[in-house]
Amino acid sequence: MPADLSFPRPRTAAVAAAAAVPGAAALAAVAFTRSGTGTAVGLAGPGALTDWGLPLARAVADTSAVVTVGLLLLVLLLPSPTTKLTAAQSRHVLWVCAAALTWAGASCAVLVLTLSDLLALPVGDVLAGSGSLADFALNIPQGRALALSTLTALAVGTFSPALGTATAVRTTLLLSLAGLLPPVFTGHSAAAGNHDSAVVTLAVHVLAAAVWVGGLAGLLVLAVRDRPALAGAVRRFSPLALWCLIAVAASGTANAALRLESPADLLHTRYGQLVLAKAALLVLLASIGHLHRRRCLPRLGTEPAPFVRLAAVEGLLMAATLGLAVALSRSPAPATGQQLATPTERALGYAMPEPLTALRLFTALRPDAVFLLLITFATLAYLAGVRTLRRRGDRWPPGRTAAWLAGVGVLALVTQSGLATYGKVLFSVHMGQHMTLAMIVPILLVMGAPVTLALRALPATGPGGRPGARAWLLALVHSRPAKVAGHPLVAMALFISASFSVYFTPLFETGMRTHWGHLAMQLHFMGVGILFFWVIIGVDPAPRRIPHFAKFVLLVLAMPFHSFFSIALMSSKELVAGRWFAPLVRNWGPSLADDQFAAGSIAWATGDIPILITVVALAVQWMRSDRREARRIDRQIDRGDGNDPHAAYNAYLARLHARDTAARSTARDTP
Repeated sequence: MPADLSFPRPRTAAVAAAAAVPGAAALAAVAFTRSGTGTAVGLAGPGALTDWGLPLARAVADTSAVVTVGLLLLVLLLPSPTTKLTAAQSRHVLWVCAAALTWAGASCAVLVLTLSDLLALPVGDVLAGSGSLADFALNIPQGRALALSTLTALAVGTFSPALGTATAVRTTLLLSLAGLLPPVFTGHSAAAGNHDSAVVTLAVHVLAAAVWVGGLAGLLVLAVRDRPALAGAVRRFSPLALWCLIAVAASGTANAALRLESPADLLHTRYGQLVLAKAALLVLLASIGHLHRRRCLPRLGTEPAPFVRLAAVEGLLMAATLGLAVALSRSPAPATGQQLATPTERALGYAMPEPLTALRLFTALRPDAVFLLLITFATLAYLAGVRTLRRRGDRWPPGRTAAWLAGVGVLALVTQSGLATYGKVLFSVHMGQHMTLAMIVPILLVMGAPVTLALRALPATGPGGRPGARAWLLALVHSRPAKVAGHPLVAMALFISASFSVYFTPLFETGMRTHWGHLAMQLHFMGVGILFFWVIIGVDPAPRRIPHFAKFVLLVLAMPFHSFFSIALMSSKELVAGRWFAPLVRNWGPSLADDQFAAGSIAWATGDIPILITVVALAVQWMRSDRREARRIDRQIDRGDGNDPHAAYNAYLARLHARDTAARSTARDTP
């Protein structure tokens, strides 16, 4: 580590003002939510220290956590010729220690004040009863989450001074981001219906906001201490900030929709009014970001002052947004009271839907936050890659773009519509989901050639001349795990065994009981489908290429196993996942046995169409490959440079004939 480890000295007044904004905004928002509510007579409370100290402590904890993330991100944004940290990077690492220890102390205060708030006891009584505080931190989910966040911050603060490489900083950054998540899984979003999607959207919201706000805070520190390095760091952070803005807006909108009973709650409830205020700040921040990209970034190298002034205003607005976020976490949402009352509702995560109709199959929306974020990212990233090629003057086949967008659209239909709502209630609808995810979606996505697009659009080198994203992607494609998984026999075995291993084992029932298990099962079906069709009709680079005839053979070998699975499902006398479907109180639709027979029929009927599409696509690829080979041979002949393959083949046959003739002559002359 370099010898110069003196702490940087940012302007004290600016830092103090920025640090005071989140706490002031949190206290003002809490006072706003409490105004007009009144106080119940005769009920003891925890006291003013807890009432006002808890939001203030949370504001300090959140702010210091964001600053910790931002300083770690700043270290990675600074240029470095090697993986070892430079002197400038090491100085900022020391500030990580101070920010993380502040985060740990504030989180510890939040732990104590939260218990005081839950028990309606003064802080002194809570501290006097040390056993209750220890029990809260060890045995109660909310207490465990706060304790885990505190320990994570303490670990980051303790070990950060010893960081000496970029890899260690990246690991610490991931650890810091992980420390933000435990309280998310025990808050309001985890307490009511649709809690799985609410928790996922809130987790994405928190992580994206931490990277966005923290990154800007790090750039402001750099603007004060090291103006020459500011331009390069800003340009590296700008694309990441744009993606964070999109993630914050999308996840925040989805989470608010889940936690509000109706759009009218935005105007008629204190919670909704805080959501509107936060949304207004987000729109203002997006406008400032647009000004940054249009006006400040082109002149940053020669005139950094406009960027610094605008970024300072943006930082204050972000600090105020953090305060509003604290107030929102302290305010019960209108939909929080929608508890899951019946066993069926608790099993599904939502109420039993109305009887199935063709219209409801597409209109009974059930958004899944994970797939929604995946779909959004896949669409925007692909279109961004196409735009990069067009700006460069390169051509990208429109058919590939259409195939990718069609695949993403079908994925959205399967995971966000009534197919998702009824897929956990009826085995037949679930099988329709499965077949679409395993066969139709992969075919369309593979034909979109996303890896080829990424290799053409991503930069070849990174900061400091190090290998860029393109090199990392190529290394991944040609890595040993990719070679093993991409082996034709391995891909076929995984594709064939996917259905048998899930539906004829307890895995299906286990996966249906939790949101994460169900999500893993869906991703598994889509993953093995993408792998198989990547080998069969993929145009992307692969570790191993096989002849088109061999691809036809693999496809023919895989088809009977699909039929065997469908027949086994229809003829089975034992209910698949009967202990999941039977307890669901469904007084409409087919019986469990009839529904399972329908599931097998759907698997058999829908499997032929994707196979036919694959055969046609493979035949077209084969013909195009033959035409390209014929054109290549014609070009060799036209050049007349002695590389005529036909002439070479004829010469080879002539040599064989001459050798055989000489051998026969020798045999006749031998007595």
